[in-house]
Amino acid sequence: MTQSPFTLKRKEKEKKTIPAFSTPIHTPFLLPFPRPLAYIYLPYLAITSIANHHLPTEKGNQILVAKMGSLPHVVEDCGGVVQLFSDGTIYRSKDIGFPMPIINDESVLFKDCLFDKTYNLHLRLYKPTSISLSSPTKKLSIILYLHGGGFCVGTREWPNCHNCCLKLASGLNALVVAPDYRLAPEHRLPAAMEDGLSALQWLQAQGLSDKGDAWVNGGKVDYDQVFVLGDSSGGNIAHHLAVQIGVGSTWLAPVRVRGYILLAPFFGGVARTKSEEGPSEQLLNLEILDRFWRLSMPAGASRDHPLANPFGPDSLNLELVALDPIMVIVGGCELLRDRGEGYARRLKEMGKKIEYVEFEGKQHGFFTNDPYSEASEEVIQVMKKFVLENCS
Repeated sequence: MTQSPFTLKRKEKEKKTIPAFSTPIHTPFLLPFPRPLAYIYLPYLAITSIANHHLPTEKGNQILVAKMGSLPHVVEDCGGVVQLFSDGTIYRSKDIGFPMPIINDESVLFKDCLFDKTYNLHLRLYKPTSISLSSPTKKLSIILYLHGGGFCVGTREWPNCHNCCLKLASGLNALVVAPDYRLAPEHRLPAAMEDGLSALQWLQAQGLSDKGDAWVNGGKVDYDQVFVLGDSSGGNIAHHLAVQIGVGSTWLAPVRVRGYILLAPFFGGVARTKSEEGPSEQLLNLEILDRFWRLSMPAGASRDHPLANPFGPDSLNLELVALDPIMVIVGGCELLRDRGEGYARRLKEMGKKIEYVEFEGKQHGFFTNDPYSEASEEVIQVMKKFVLENCS
């Protein structure tokens, strides 16, 4: 059986070296995509496909051009935010408008930091003001928040992600670290997993330095109480980090990851689940999910690839992997509901320490897109209980 590219070898653990991820596959992004049939809204982002479109200009955008000798046309379109052309050109707009207000009662401060110079990746730190950081007896636990977006869209700067992190910082009384990661199709998987690990290594470097960022230095945060929280595609990344890092996260010292929270993790598989074949959600349908997989997976890979399906034919046997505690939270009406439930159930059958929480009647993104709702407050309480139970 082929091992997952994110499995840490025992010898590497003993030497406490940094585990190497497999090299991302970068190819001309010319794939035989079918023309989509629907026009659906994913949290304020229209996901569409059109037959003809004017070519974008370079002004204000990042464009990768592969000249194929024919008139290019759009074959995949994520609401104009990301467009894939027939010649392999990728257009990504920097101008994204959201009809969503920022909700900040000034109980949380935030700022941005560069954490990866190679890829110019930034993260956002969120610090609650209600806790006195000058007290030597009080330290903030740390939440690493990995945003969603099907591996193709999303950033820490989007209002829904920003509001979510503000709520997590105040609700969990924690320092929230929200990194960006490279997006597909410019950077296919496992680039996102590599960047999630890079963010943890940045945190490790801060903990080892006496000249690091003031918000994460000088005994103000508890590096022994770190939790990884991933939303949708971020939940997929969190799973792979859990497998890669292993129990104890000893090679990341002083960082000690105590547990992982997966919010509606974006897993896939060739065989459809009952929930995937069910009614479309208000903001999501099966066509959108499939498009994200086509755009993000290594070239030629199916949805049974280990990066998509933790229990695929070539995936690592998770019975052989020791894992830190994991919590899975899903909405009862999600297309991804069965993926999350099946993941938790199978790990439970393997004897792993795992909790599964389902919110009846809720759809994908119910917490991230409305973090101040009554249901989201329940999510915060569930998370808080998980954090407290696994803090030592």
